[in-house]
Amino acid sequence: MLSHALAAAILATTLAAPATAASVNAGGRPATTELPFVATEIASFDTPWAIAFLPDGRMLVTEKGGALFVVNRDGRKTPVDGVPAVQAGGQNGFLDIAAAPDHRSSRLVYLTYVEPGNGGALALARAKLTVAGTRGALQDLTVIWRQTPRGGGGQPGGIIAFDPDGRHLFLTVGDRMRPASAQDADAARGKVLRLALDGSTPPDNPEASSGGVRGETWSTGHRNPYGLAFDPKGQLWLNEMGPRGGDELNRIEPGSNYGWPVVSNGDNYSGTRIPRHATRPDFAAPALYWTPVIAPAGLAFYDAGLFPAWRGSALIGGLAVGALVRVAFDGQGNADEVERFDMGARIRDVAVGPDGAVYVIEDEAPGRLLRLAPR
Repeated sequence: MLSHALAAAILATTLAAPATAASVNAGGRPATTELPFVATEIASFDTPWAIAFLPDGRMLVTEKGGALFVVNRDGRKTPVDGVPAVQAGGQNGFLDIAAAPDHRSSRLVYLTYVEPGNGGALALARAKLTVAGTRGALQDLTVIWRQTPRGGGGQPGGIIAFDPDGRHLFLTVGDRMRPASAQDADAARGKVLRLALDGSTPPDNPEASSGGVRGETWSTGHRNPYGLAFDPKGQLWLNEMGPRGGDELNRIEPGSNYGWPVVSNGDNYSGTRIPRHATRPDFAAPALYWTPVIAPAGLAFYDAGLFPAWRGSALIGGLAVGALVRVAFDGQGNADEVERFDMGARIRDVAVGPDGAVYVIEDEAPGRLLRLAPR
């Protein structure tokens, strides 16, 4: 539990933001085993972490221990050399990967990982991907952003999203198990950052003129964010894990503060109570929260044709519940969990393929890459 002095310091550094739409407790929904899709195994991996599609329909899949593969639709796996060394353990390791918006011409990919040594900083790098024959390679790998201050525990975040016009990169940074740092404006922890594609600070960020972490920050007050995606209308959304209760789905607005650890709809693992969002309307409240938790991981929005009833929905991987969770939105932007599909395994990441199918990976060793298509 925070001391009175530390709590006061946190409140003094709080970046206030208006509350969002009223929260809904979606906890306790039973998962259906009558699945509206057939799950077909494409390939298996050693603790896979992230899926990303290349423009030609092939996939990139990361393994937490530090491996990367290009995967064909038939499941053929091509290993990729040149992956940087990672600090693997717990929630840390090789994390996300994403093809650059101009990948067809540049062949660039962006990747995140926890670096070994010096406390394990989260790093964002980009490199050129080449594939020839039975091997691929990351060439000219360059770190374009590194977490400061270094150090911390798990909960690194590290999820990448590009805005719809492909000019900016958004990056989640978890609190690294140091909750108070999420309210420290000069610490790259508990934040969503907005960067130019070369890692520099865009001049129209909320506090760009301040430089440093303040200049990079798009939103703050996050705990353990493992899902970040734009919806079909261009709105940015984030899901994050709460403590004991209070997993969140947040509509991300520039300059907003989402309150962690000052407020939460969950409590500390010790059992001590954390004030609820309703007590502090100056913090942005979640659009949806879960108690009991689902441990939300990957996030993707469905805007394809194979599942017409899912158009506009958010699809979220549930680790604790071993499920794929579908969230729908009304005309006012309010969110509600409408379906939970029992997958029989922890779901780490979710992606929508160019074929309109949904692809998920299991947080297992081995963990399967599955293609979900209508029955």
